[in-house]
Amino acid sequence: MIQVKNLSKVFRGETDVRALTGINLSVEDGDIFGIIGMSGAGKSTLLRCIAGLEKPTEGAIEVDGADIAALQGKELTALRKRIGVIFQGYNLLMQKNVLKNVCFPLELDGMDKAAREARAMELLKIVNLADKARAYPSQLSGGQKQRVAIARALANNPRILLCDEPTSALDSFTTKSILTLLQDINRSMGVTILIITHEIGVVNAICGKVAIINQGTFVEQGRVSDVLTRPSSPVTRMLLGVKEE
Repeated sequence: MIQVKNLSKVFRGETDVRALTGINLSVEDGDIFGIIGMSGAGKSTLLRCIAGLEKPTEGAIEVDGADIAALQGKELTALRKRIGVIFQGYNLLMQKNVLKNVCFPLELDGMDKAAREARAMELLKIVNLADKARAYPSQLSGGQKQRVAIARALANNPRILLCDEPTSALDSFTTKSILTLLQDINRSMGVTILIITHEIGVVNAICGKVAIINQGTFVEQGRVSDVLTRPSSPVTRMLLGVKEE
């Protein structure tokens, strides 16, 4: 599904900033895969590269065998439609109501009004927000905004859902409900999910596999049950709150 091979990313400027170095990652069809690290570790840069929003400096990112970095124009646009992205700050259009927010990517894709509104309502039912279709983002709670963002990300029937800190601004109860929703989407719709987070609890709750990132490099990865119960890296132990002897 997703193969990241020896990926590096350097932001060029007066002083070059190396954000990622030698990243190798394999996410299989149907996985819920977590990438966890502290702020500034390179998580969001990696997600943006996988989404095709940043070009890697070195290496390759393959989705279903197609190298994202090598695609341009219509080919890149077509591949991006298979990848839904949930951003940390929701990125909702404040001047549009909930229904129109979910319709927006379908409108850009040229779908007629009746069809896109029917699809949007279908998705709002899935995220339990059909009754908020005519509400505006300013009238919603943080959890409701995130549900709208999830519905919008699913509009084009993506095979992959990339989630950038999807619960970082939410309370524990709302976090649990959002994670349960993502699990349901994974199971019922067959969507592969990659979650970027700094919260061990998120990974422990729904992820089957995890990679630990520190200073732009993976320091450990594997099945959650193995990595979190038998951590080999000091960074992982720090994230788990395990004191070094």
